[in-house]
Amino acid sequence: MAIRSLFSKKNEDGQEKGFPEGLMTKCPECRHIQLTKELEKNHKVCTKCDHHFKMTAQERVAYLLDEGSFVSMDDHLQTSNPLNFPDYVEKISVAKQQTGLSEAVLTGLGTLNGEEIVVAIMDSHFRMGSMGSVVGEKITRAVEKAIELRVPVIIFTTSGGARMQEGILSLMQMVKTSAALKHHSEEGLLFISIMTHPTYGGVSASFASIGDINIAEPQALIGFAGRRVIEETLREKLPNDFQTSEFLLEHGQLDAIFHRKDLRNQVAMLVKMHTRGGVQHD
Repeated sequence: MAIRSLFSKKNEDGQEKGFPEGLMTKCPECRHIQLTKELEKNHKVCTKCDHHFKMTAQERVAYLLDEGSFVSMDDHLQTSNPLNFPDYVEKISVAKQQTGLSEAVLTGLGTLNGEEIVVAIMDSHFRMGSMGSVVGEKITRAVEKAIELRVPVIIFTTSGGARMQEGILSLMQMVKTSAALKHHSEEGLLFISIMTHPTYGGVSASFASIGDINIAEPQALIGFAGRRVIEETLREKLPNDFQTSEFLLEHGQLDAIFHRKDLRNQVAMLVKMHTRGGVQHD
């Protein structure tokens, strides 16, 4: 009651009002309630249990890149409705307004501790980070820009998979993005894939899994099909930690798991190691 009265106020009619919207945030893992400002200062990691909240693409840019260095690319690309899927265009328009993004991935140039890089950052707040033709095109163009500039590319993934409203065109993005990254690799350039919660479907089965270095955040769920589908197909119970980043690290599908407080410094070190003193190309 004392805590409630501390934050509650009464309106002109004497009725008690609740917390101002957005003031407090409850952790979905441990149920701890904390000030949203404190959570944001802690890079959106629960101060009690270390649960990693989802981040927006803009928040990841601010966290990862040197201040003021980011230059966005290809925001002009527009999603169409090739299959005339009902209400698809309207739903994309709503997602744009809610997130401030043109699509489910933000791409661009920037520097990390002074080293030039190209980034592609998916955002699960935009149609669950699903991959349609524009997402695939933006990632492909980002990789091609990295080849042109001869710099590393870093991709943050979070996705429910291919976007069903675009059918086979969505699945084609798996091949297109992977082919671009193959070219990037043949040029001797570094690709760091950073998988965040959740990374599923066609994204996990394509560019997310073919990094020169594959990294994940703690307790991120990563896989192709969902747990229930796999259990029903195999007709057996899967381990409790199945498809977590820890499970994948143990089974050799990841190179490292970094806590968010350490992620920037670790990635910066990897970029520096693979660019300083390396082979220079004309």
